[in-house]
Amino acid sequence: MQAFDTELRNRIIKLVKGILAQNSLSAEVTPQAKLVDVGLTSMDMVNLMLGVEAEFDFTIPQVEITPENFQSVETLERMVATQLRSAAAA
Repeated sequence: MQAFDTELRNRIIKLVKGILAQNSLSAEVTPQAKLVDVGLTSMDMVNLMLGVEAEFDFTIPQVEITPENFQSVETLERMVATQLRSAAAA
């Protein structure tokens, strides 16, 4: 499970860094860093949500689109892992 978690985290960090690069920004993106603190705007959060859906091939349920889930890489990672486990169990 550890390898899955690391891959999941790295894919999310890559998405965040890609959005920052589009804005000509560079920042240290750690799992605990607040995404707004590294430079993401509310519009960037929408792009991140769409990027996560495309990257992991699922639609984020409306109830999961909350500020808490998009607070950091760590919170986003937990939400994605939960969605992937739910999809695998279905």
